[in-house]
Amino acid sequence: MRFPVVHRQLAEVLVARAARYPIVTVTGPRQSGKTTLCRSCFPDKPWISLENPDLRTEASEDPRGLIARLPDGAILDEVQRVPELLSYLQGDVDRLALDDVARNRPAKWVVTGSNNLLLLKSVTQSLAGRTAVLNLLPFGLDELPSEYLAARSWTQVAHQGGYPAPLHRDIPIDVWLGDYVATYVDRDVRDVLRIGDLSTFEKFVRLCAGRSGQLVNTSALGADAGITHSTVKAWLSVLETAYLTFTLSPWAANLTTREVRSPKLYFWDTGLMCWLLGIRRHEDVATHPLRGAIFENLIVSELMKTDLHQGRRPAWWFYRDAKGLEVDAVRIEGSATSGIALEIKSGATLASDMADGLRVLVERCARGATGIALTGAVVYGGEAAGRIGGFEAVGWRGVGVVVGAKSISRG
Repeated sequence: MRFPVVHRQLAEVLVARAARYPIVTVTGPRQSGKTTLCRSCFPDKPWISLENPDLRTEASEDPRGLIARLPDGAILDEVQRVPELLSYLQGDVDRLALDDVARNRPAKWVVTGSNNLLLLKSVTQSLAGRTAVLNLLPFGLDELPSEYLAARSWTQVAHQGGYPAPLHRDIPIDVWLGDYVATYVDRDVRDVLRIGDLSTFEKFVRLCAGRSGQLVNTSALGADAGITHSTVKAWLSVLETAYLTFTLSPWAANLTTREVRSPKLYFWDTGLMCWLLGIRRHEDVATHPLRGAIFENLIVSELMKTDLHQGRRPAWWFYRDAKGLEVDAVRIEGSATSGIALEIKSGATLASDMADGLRVLVERCARGATGIALTGAVVYGGEAAGRIGGFEAVGWRGVGVVVGAKSISRG
């Protein structure tokens, strides 16, 4: 099938924030669709790519001149290339008429960037209170066409991942991701870290892929990669700020004093995770030793993307006690009196033990002093919805339904 133009969930949020702020900032990994989104939402604004050497030189050497020749503002792409430009944008928007926002005029400047570390440092220093900051990740399940999802298993979707370019251009995903790793991970990310030994860094990133869904153990990771404990922390931080990985924090709510405190590591895109694991065919996902981790990563990243693409800060945790009892995802609602807990299982057939961890956690909350009433559900690698052990069970396409997000159960 020819992959259609996809409506991004963040579009409405972006336009709404632009009516309230003089600047909007859209961050996310390279090739996640930031430029396409901003140009479609603001088609009348000039587009200035600071990847262009000539424009980058102009922005660096004559920022006032650049701003002056754009009286109605512009889309400034990859602004982390010239972070000092943000200070000049600050001065420009501070001179705007105070009633611009009241008149619902759209933001004058739309800023994008793919290096969260460099960009957000400059944003917080120069544009605090003047910009909305939004995050665009690769496609979530709720953004993929219904006919695309209906025709594919979760292993196919996970192996392909959600980067727009290979889908729209019909480029084999292993070819595209090979180029992506070579040009982005090996070049841009390594440059930020100032790493001379590329082979060690590549080994480290692949080791991280093999630990997706596991507790972060910097000592073990350092020993396997041949680097120090402090280097592991620094490299993990940069992988996160480059939007390659993220961590999920543990949730306790004072149920016991023996919950674990280490976060769990995940990749934003399962296609990239599979490529780093050496999986070149989607058929091999089903028999891979890390099949369960890949499925868990698919669902957890979907939960996080759903929040971010609706302009919300993600509110997901996981639960694990010292005896190994674990529930994969826990969300506490804003009132902090109710929440939902999800058990994530890659199996295509519902089994009675899938809800064992849920049952224990829900009972602990019910008889404890947390004041939180948890409901539970199982998300599994099958198709049909049902019930198991007193809890709702949904196939992988139905995760959006069970957490109250926009339905993605369209297959």
